[in-house]
Amino acid sequence: QVQLVESGGGLVQAGGSLRLSCAASGRTFSSRAMGWFRQVPGKEREFVGSIGWSGASTSYADSVKGRFTISKDNAKNTVYLRMNSLKPEDTAVYYCAVHRGWYGSGSSKVDEYDYWGQGTQVTVSS
Repeated sequence: QVQLVESGGGLVQAGGSLRLSCAASGRTFSSRAMGWFRQVPGKEREFVGSIGWSGASTSYADSVKGRFTISKDNAKNTVYLRMNSLKPEDTAVYYCAVHRGWYGSGSSKVDEYDYWGQGTQVTVSS
């Protein structure tokens, strides 16, 4: 019932910036918290950050805190992940996801999200 389309991934040098976008279809976006996760081969999917349903609250993994910023534009049905000061260890496939709750703040747990985007590759060269 919900489709998420991600864009903005690519190749960037260390210290550079990228902004990922996740455009959502369906009627649930404005009432749902959203999350960003990333995954590298052989590793579990890792929490990056989340944003509450209204966009008023955010939460970040320690590894990206101070460098990444999540925002949510309910009028455009889009959530963003702005990534600054990128490091090679940020290289991963990045996924956006819809939290299962209604009017919630999101969480860091993969299994609490019920819709996922296709993923977009971010590669940071040293």
